Amino acid sequence: MALDPLLLLAEADPRKAQVIELRFFGGLSVEETATVLKISPDSVMHDWRLARAWLLLELKGKR
Repeated sequence: MALDPLLLLAEADPRKAQVIELRFFGGLSVEETATVLKISPDSVMHDWRLARAWLLLELKGKR
């Protein structure tokens, strides 16, 4: 049974998983996500880009 990629990300980097959850599933903007997580919008965008790339590789089975 394959593990849930988002759960794997949460184990590897909890904040990046939170960014994905808030932005993708919660529909929050970058600014709203930054406020919730108490980080800068630039940090949100950095985490967003890296998390999306990580999840894409995981879903393709290349990680």
